[in-house]
Formats: sequence, C-alpha cells, structure tokens
Amino acid sequence: MRRIFAQTTKELTQITRDRLAVTLALILPMCLLLLLGTAISLTVTALPIVVQDLDDSSASREFIDAFRASQTFHVVAWPVDRPPVQAFVANQARAVLIIPQHFGRDLARGVNTETQLMIDATDANTAKLVQGYAGEIVAAYMNRDDGGGATRPASVKAEIRLWYNPGRESKKFYGPGIFVLGISMFPPLLAALAMSKEGEQKTILQVYVSSISAHEFLLGKILAFMLIAFAEWLLMMILLYTWFGLTIVGDPTPLLVATVLYTFCVASFGTMLGAAIPSQAAAIQAVALGGFLLVFLLSGLIFPVQNIPPGLRWVSGIVWGRYYIEIVRDALLQGGGWPAMWFNVLMIGLIGSFFYFMAWKRMRRMQLSA
Repeated sequence: MRRIFAQTTKELTQITRDRLAVTLALILPMCLLLLLGTAISLTVTALPIVVQDLDDSSASREFIDAFRASQTFHVVAWPVDRPPVQAFVANQARAVLIIPQHFGRDLARGVNTETQLMIDATDANTAKLVQGYAGEIVAAYMNRDDGGGATRPASVKAEIRLWYNPGRESKKFYGPGIFVLGISMFPPLLAALAMSKEGEQKTILQVYVSSISAHEFLLGKILAFMLIAFAEWLLMMILLYTWFGLTIVGDPTPLLVATVLYTFCVASFGTMLGAAIPSQAAAIQAVALGGFLLVFLLSGLIFPVQNIPPGLRWVSGIVWGRYYIEIVRDALLQGGGWPAMWFNVLMIGLIGSFFYFMAWKRMRRMQLSA
C-alpha cells in the first residue's frame, strides 16, 4: 500500500504543478455541464405556423385563437390568394393550417368538417412533435363547452399526471446526462495523457527497472485520477443542486457505490489506453472516441437507447456511461434504489474490471520482457 500511495502522491503532485491540467480537470467539466445542460432541449416553442382562413367566421377565429394560445406555435397571418407552400419555400413557417369555407356553419349544424395541416417534415422529430401538439389542440377545441351546455364528451378520457419532472424541464433530464459525460471525458483524458507521456518520453523504463509491481504502479495512477474524478463529481453535483434544481431522492447508496466504481472505470479506461498507445496525440483521439462519442451517442443521453438502429444498438450494451446515466437519473429524479439499479452497478464494476485487467496485462507483459 505504501508504494501505491507514493505513486498516487507523485501523480497528484505533477498535475497540481500544471495549471492547465488543473483547469482541464475541474473548470471545463463545469462549463460543459452549464452549456450543454441548459442548451440542449427537444421541446418545441414559438414554432411559426401559417394560418390560411378561408371561412373568416367567428368559429374559425376562435379555432385560430386556440393555436395562438399555445406556447408551441406562433401564428403568422397568410393571404388567402397565395399558395401556402410558398411559406415553406420562403422559410416563414414550419406548418400551415388551412381552414375551409363553411367551417363555422358546419360546426353549428353538428356536421363533421375537416381542416388541413401541412407540416414541414425536413426535421422528422420536430414534425412528429408538431403533429402531436396540433392534435391535442384540436381535441381540446372539440371538447370545449360553448357556454350553452353543448359539449362533445369523448368515450374515453385520460387524466394525465406527470411524475418526477412535472414541469417537463429539459435541463432536469439532460443535466444528469451531461454530468456523466463530463466525468467520462476528462479524468480518462488526463490518465491517458499521463500514461502515454511515460512511454513517449521513455520514463516508463524507470518503472521497468524498479521493484514496483504492475499492480502497484497501475493502482497508484488509477487512484490519483479517481480522486480527480471525485473532485469533478462534487463540483458538478453542486451545480445540479443549485442551477438545475435537482436533489437526491430515495436511497443514495446505489449512487455512491456506482460513483466509486465509475471513477475506477473511467480512470482504468484512460490508463489502459495510455499503456497501449505510447503517443499523446493518438491517446487523445482514442479517449475522444470512447469517452465522448460512445457516451454521447449510444448511452441514451440524448434519445432512448431503443431508438438506436438495431445494427448499432448492441454497442450500447458495452458503453459504460449508459449504466451510470441511468443510475444518476434514478437517484436525482425517480428514486428506484437498489431493486431498479443493481444490474447497472454490476455492469459498471465488470466493465471497469475489464479495463484494469487489459491495462495490467499490457504492463505485466512489458515488465517481463524488460
């Protein structure tokens, strides 16, 4: 243990002497959390929609007001003599609502009347959201009470209650994901740079001729970068509590145990890459692929894993960030605890152990050959 702590002290001393490395380790993750955590949002607001009213009745104007009252749409007037498709070509609208003639008369008679909604489907996700929001507005308008008791009750009425995030704030969902992304990027980057620098500058030869074992050497380095990851975790958790308005719900022990295992996992990942790649530039590229791209795209950070194409979905099963994101979101939003998260904690431990084994295998082989 004395050699392990000595190696850890040596790594921490080298990092604290490099102000740029300290900034990279502590300040950049917080900036990443603040920028991406608040900037990413899939909620559609103030979407320009052109309305072409061919009826110009009180009923049609009331129908338009239902869209105007929504925060999703921003109603833009459009002359009836101009083709509505021109609104798409001119980039003045993302949807067009066409109200036919005799709209008000048909409603007064109780006759079914159809309105046309054309949606710009260049962005398929936004088009689906617009379709869903417009359908809700139409359903609410048709089920309104006109003051004379004439209501149109639906056969089945759903009473919707939003749990865990009743305000539907995007930052409460994406904040924990970006939190995990920061821990997945910077500690392994520093670990990979420190380890590859040993090989690039040939200082690793001093390790080969010393009496320190591969286990002691690796554990000393991993422990140092685990402490850095813990410092990042603490600072970003303060941001989640203050700026994002999140708190720990339920049993916190799965989060604490998973945090220890995840810091070990990312530190082992960076150490493994640094041991295998004796070039700092190449090590940075490898960390960018594993610590950023895989976690950002295949972990469920932006969209559900089920939406990933089946040909790539299997890759998400070995992305370590996927399991920790689910644990953090559970701890800060749902509070399922061990019954819901035990498998995720186990997977993080297994993946971290694999990274450490590969790093140890590389270092052990090199020491034996020296």
